[in-house]
Amino acid sequence: MKQEYKQLLEPKIINSVSGLALIARVIVDEFLAGSHGSRRVGPGLEFSQYKGYQSGDDMRLLDWKMLARSGRYYIKESDIDTHIAVKFVVDTSGSMLHREEGLSKMDYVRVLVASLGYLAQQQGDKIGLFGLNDTQLQMLHPTTHKQHFNRFLNELVTLKNKGSWPMDRKDLAKIHQRNQKELLFVVTDMHENKNELTQWITELKTVRNEVAVLQVMGVNELEFNYTGAKVFEDLETGKHIKVDAKQAKKSYQKAMEAHLETVKNTFLSNGIGFELFRCDAPLDEALQLFLKKRIRLS
Repeated sequence: MKQEYKQLLEPKIINSVSGLALIARVIVDEFLAGSHGSRRVGPGLEFSQYKGYQSGDDMRLLDWKMLARSGRYYIKESDIDTHIAVKFVVDTSGSMLHREEGLSKMDYVRVLVASLGYLAQQQGDKIGLFGLNDTQLQMLHPTTHKQHFNRFLNELVTLKNKGSWPMDRKDLAKIHQRNQKELLFVVTDMHENKNELTQWITELKTVRNEVAVLQVMGVNELEFNYTGAKVFEDLETGKHIKVDAKQAKKSYQKAMEAHLETVKNTFLSNGIGFELFRCDAPLDEALQLFLKKRIRLS
């Protein structure tokens, strides 16, 4: 992937609907034009077989070419509709405002979700967006309306970050339809007080859906590339802590490595996909993950 889109990664571009649409199109078009293009999922109903017309059958499914050739009425039977609902659940807690090199984790998330949404739309799928923290739930339910992608981007641009992830799971039913075939992406940095976020995500998984966690982290969050005495602020609580970066680095990295391994193993053991994304990383892995999960639901 050429990553020509990186020159577009500026807050003023990312945080506008037209700019985000341009970035998403460039990323996905580059991806599909490359070696992965053959993995495109075909849209629509897949033809299965013909059957003789019976009273009550949908006349729109009549095959007129077969009628012309045979003089008989036949219905095209198809497998179930391969169009699905793709839902993006975005963590809009305060920690997602962590900023490095001029871009926040939310900036990266907007690009990531816009690109996945654009790819899903290209496949003919319905896309929905849900932004969640402990003060509000922002919702845009999936639909096939022609102008829906623009509304999707507008909602993505206007997501508000505040507070932390909710301790309860009361909003779960508003987001997830347990009796429907769905593909759900939870985009988060996995910052949690106890295990409230892990439990919430685990409850999303059913036998009918596919769930994937996209954990987004800054480079300094992962590598702790700081020197000297630093004062860190908890973006969710406002608390400050003074740290000697040199002394703290080794123990921090050890704790972070253990945390990431625990998170990954927990989700994989529950049949939930997991990918860790650094904010300086290319997005082709996310697009490949989408296609992989999408094929499993087809």
